[in-house]
Amino acid sequence: MTDPADRANEGAAILDRLHAIITRYVILPSPEAIDAVVLWIAASHAQPAWAHAARLVIRAPEKRCGKSRLLDVVEGTCYNPLITVNASTAAVYRSIGEGEPPTILLDEADTIFGAKAGETNEDLRGLLNAGHQRNRPTIRWNNATNKVEKIATFAMAALAGIGQMPDTIEDRAVVVKMRRRTATEKVSPYRQRRDGPALRKLAADLTTWLRANLVELEKAEPVMPLEDRAADTWEPLIAVADLAGGDWPDRGRRAAQVLTAAREGDTEFSDRLRLLIDCRTAFGPFDAIPTAALMERLKADPEAPWAEYGGAGLSGAKLGALLREYDIRPETIRFAPPTGQAKGYRRADFRDAWQRYAPETVDHMPEGEPYQPYQPYPPSSEAVRLDNVVRLKPYQAALDEMPPPPDEDATGTA
Repeated sequence: MTDPADRANEGAAILDRLHAIITRYVILPSPEAIDAVVLWIAASHAQPAWAHAARLVIRAPEKRCGKSRLLDVVEGTCYNPLITVNASTAAVYRSIGEGEPPTILLDEADTIFGAKAGETNEDLRGLLNAGHQRNRPTIRWNNATNKVEKIATFAMAALAGIGQMPDTIEDRAVVVKMRRRTATEKVSPYRQRRDGPALRKLAADLTTWLRANLVELEKAEPVMPLEDRAADTWEPLIAVADLAGGDWPDRGRRAAQVLTAAREGDTEFSDRLRLLIDCRTAFGPFDAIPTAALMERLKADPEAPWAEYGGAGLSGAKLGALLREYDIRPETIRFAPPTGQAKGYRRADFRDAWQRYAPETVDHMPEGEPYQPYQPYPPSSEAVRLDNVVRLKPYQAALDEMPPPPDEDATGTA
């Protein structure tokens, strides 16, 4: 019987070899990113042990950043790779099958999920989202057999492309942000025919080591430095690191924290989250604001996408649809004359969403001043400035003369 210490040393040595191979061919942005890729590749060899199948997203801001080369190395060392640059949803379903699934590798994923792809691949995105968790099959009606079919979705998957992947995919992924090499950063050229056998030998060693420990991995409950879905995604990688021993347990947890923090600090947001944050600035010091005024203030920000959102600009219907996911809805509010009754939003309805999804400045939000009906106290200077516009003319006629949003520093919402 193999001594546990020898087994651990074997695992650490195999991961170290994989680390050396990756860094021979690719420059990654940080030591933590390298360790994360090492552990993700290793975890693909123990898929039967996992309740969650982490996605690996390899993305870059421009071409020639090494993402496809990294995917080549992943293909050579992961378990049973199935690589494609384009695939129909039905083909991916059938490839996963009922038995042990392959490791799905999608190159040029930006052509599938990027901005130019539109919403034509929602079924594939749904498959990748569902396949993150075991026992989440897709149900289809088979006309040929007149029966309901359950189609498996669970599989490890890696996606490489330019730009951000859909937020629902990245939320289930280990995200590695590649960057272009400098003139002083050197790597060895990769040739599949020449270098492929060494990668496949390492893949076989990973399979032998990890498959011998599937029972232990399935029972593993590693102490996680993360919570919720991030913990689900990283748990297989941390379990592999703990099995390997050496310094890998510490390195695995460090990688989980660093890469998760980097994604949470990403400046690219979903449309809904961007709107939620921008609404906080657009509200200025007011407790309530008409829908038309809120939209005008949102569109006035030259750094925001709202002036051209959807082609024709943000509308009341689009605004309501985006905010509805946070349980924020417009209501009829009685504003000071001559505006009178109008559809609008109240600051109080945003507070819970701001605290949950954009809490970094919630402690500094102003408490809110007039621009609500029948104020019993003198309004602030900003409220007077905006309210004067509203009082001079009917509200709709005054939109073109609406003053810009107040200075963020003055309102404490920077």
